[in-house]
Amino acid sequence: MKHTFQSALLTATVALCSISPVVQAQTESKVASAPVINEYKLGSGDVIRISVYQNLDLTLETRVTEAGLVTFPLLGTIRLGGLGVTAAEKLISDGLRNGNFVKQPQVTIVVLQVRGNQASVLGQVNRPGRFPIEVADMRLTDLLATAGGTSPIGSDRVVLSGTRNGAPYRMEVDLPTLFGPGGRDKDVVIQNGDTLWVDRQPLIFIYGEVQRPGATRLERGMTVMQALATGGGLNLRGTERGIRVHRKGADGKVQVLQPKMDDTLLEGDVVFVQESLF
Repeated sequence: MKHTFQSALLTATVALCSISPVVQAQTESKVASAPVINEYKLGSGDVIRISVYQNLDLTLETRVTEAGLVTFPLLGTIRLGGLGVTAAEKLISDGLRNGNFVKQPQVTIVVLQVRGNQASVLGQVNRPGRFPIEVADMRLTDLLATAGGTSPIGSDRVVLSGTRNGAPYRMEVDLPTLFGPGGRDKDVVIQNGDTLWVDRQPLIFIYGEVQRPGATRLERGMTVMQALATGGGLNLRGTERGIRVHRKGADGKVQVLQPKMDDTLLEGDVVFVQESLF
């Protein structure tokens, strides 16, 4: 009985050992073939360093050409443009292995300078300029944050323009909605060559018998009373009965309105407070 049990145990152990490498190989194959999500894709102009473990003579710092090509020792000219870093590493590794140059190559690519994928931010931001797209899923809010956010006079509405599927692309985005329910879907992914434009915030103008006449930022849903409050309110000579709003119509003509205090103002409105006669 004891001999039979030992024989069965030995048989099970041998079977397990024979299966284990197969399972391990299948696991490694799945890991190797699994796509890398949101990985940066190499572009023309990028400066990269390619190194092969324990093969210092194969270390190379180079720039990806406009055609997306790189010249690598032993392999010659290879196309890396448009590939993710992992895919590019595998391409070189396979070339070295299949050419019998290196038995088990371990290739590492480091992006030293991002030049091939960039987007611009212009207008009323704190740091306008051209910025690298360092990750594949860089969003509009990420790009705006890279530019330091909107300036104090920047608008809440921005315009993103570029190219999608070979056709011109333009989208106007209301920034506050990006942080509400479902806002992630409106936070579009930035692509190479995109330009984000931040216009000046709409203004209204207050003059006449107020404490601080001048231009002021038009906030969302701003009423006549709120506008007067930003101007410090009426002075001693001002009167509510003398409040007028000058508004330019679609035909270019200016209309003079006698508003209520809770009426909403529009961009370019001029609030005038007349002097009290008594």
